[in-house]
Amino acid sequence: MPPYVRCVCFASLAGIFDTGSIGPITEMDDFAPTFGKLSATVQGLFVSAILIPPAIISFGSGSIADRISRTHAISLGCAVYGTGSLICLLAGIKMSQASALAMVFVGRCISGAGEGIFLSAVTVYGIEVAPQDQRGRVGCIMQLFICIGIMVGYFVCYGSLNIDGSLSWRLPWILQCLTCLVTAVGVRFLPHSPRWLLHVGRRAEAEEEQMAQELAAQELAARGGWRHHVDQFKQAFAPGLRGRTSMALFMLAVQQLGGIDGILYYSPVLFEQAGLSSQSASFLASGVTGIVNVVFTLVGQSISDRWGRRTALIWGGTVMATATTAGNHAVIAFIFIYFIAFVTTWAILMRIWVSEAQPVQTRASVSSLALTTNWGCNWIVAFTTPMFLEAYPNGPYFLWAACTWVSVGVFVLWLPETKGMNVDMAGQQGGLKLEVSIPGLSKRIAQPQASTAAALGTKEGEGQRAEKQQAAV
Repeated sequence: MPPYVRCVCFASLAGIFDTGSIGPITEMDDFAPTFGKLSATVQGLFVSAILIPPAIISFGSGSIADRISRTHAISLGCAVYGTGSLICLLAGIKMSQASALAMVFVGRCISGAGEGIFLSAVTVYGIEVAPQDQRGRVGCIMQLFICIGIMVGYFVCYGSLNIDGSLSWRLPWILQCLTCLVTAVGVRFLPHSPRWLLHVGRRAEAEEEQMAQELAAQELAARGGWRHHVDQFKQAFAPGLRGRTSMALFMLAVQQLGGIDGILYYSPVLFEQAGLSSQSASFLASGVTGIVNVVFTLVGQSISDRWGRRTALIWGGTVMATATTAGNHAVIAFIFIYFIAFVTTWAILMRIWVSEAQPVQTRASVSSLALTTNWGCNWIVAFTTPMFLEAYPNGPYFLWAACTWVSVGVFVLWLPETKGMNVDMAGQQGGLKLEVSIPGLSKRIAQPQASTAAALGTKEGEGQRAEKQQAAV
């Protein structure tokens, strides 16, 4: 196994249980005696509480990753996340229902703050340590660990249904605490990203790590030293970069507005509405969706670097929108079809595109800004889904389908292909334009504009710059 694969596997361990476990936890018989019976509104707040802090923290997570390194940011985020999980674990011990509910809300908010720190750093780290022709595979590895975590969370909850007392709902948080502890300690022993080392001026260490042959291209991207994160956000919206920054924000917004976490968080409820009346049957069906996630994430590995980002995102969105439109007629079957399309395309490729389309000096800041948008939309979906299902059970499917169809149209018209691009040379390609193009008819990515070189502080002419890019590739 290549060293970069081992690094990404370990760094992706953090926070893997919550999405698959929190929905089932709220449906357990032993949960209500501790926290009281939750209304649809309170349930939505309870599940989505972990998503509010990341939407705020993500604004500064790129700056944290730039300052203390990607690996140390992952470690810090895991430690904070584990602290929040520990608070949730201890909630309800010798206290009233109201106090227990308040305590678990606090714990989930703290966990969310940790998630906002480490998730952005994990994505950037994975992209930066991987060879350019393996970035799709690395994205699959990260998504695979997320899917494994969701599956494990579902089955841990399914297995704990028969445990008497509060241990049935505490067990997922016990495992979460242990995972965060192992990751927070172990990730500090991983090598730093060579691109981060170069970015902070530690060239000798970067050469020792790997990819010394790419340092000439990276030198240009790293020129200018560390910038305050406010300046980085301003630079992300500078002429030549604002188009792909806007696409990154749009992309991670529609990833959530398409409804994926509404289904993941509340799958037991959805399956009960579909006719699986017993609690164990709905929990088991949720676990099967976790298995589907894992299996088809492996399928997505071959798609990610074979089809290209653009084509896969368009076709994946088309299948997802079709499945959610028809989902109100055959919920169970179309939920599985939706999952298959999502995990093989959108789940993997959107985060890859966001990172690899950015120059190194704005990669962390744009990644964190896009994740802020992602968290915000995630919270909207997680908070409103139980109320929506209670008022109009078929409504969410049509809304999610509409958002997905809109995104497919945007991708067809304006999404450029980034497959095979040198992740550092993208920093010189300010002309990575979002142009109108139709799949199969236009494979051109715009050439750099003269203004890009000036913005990066170079004095080279357009012809010289093009020759150097050709040589670097």
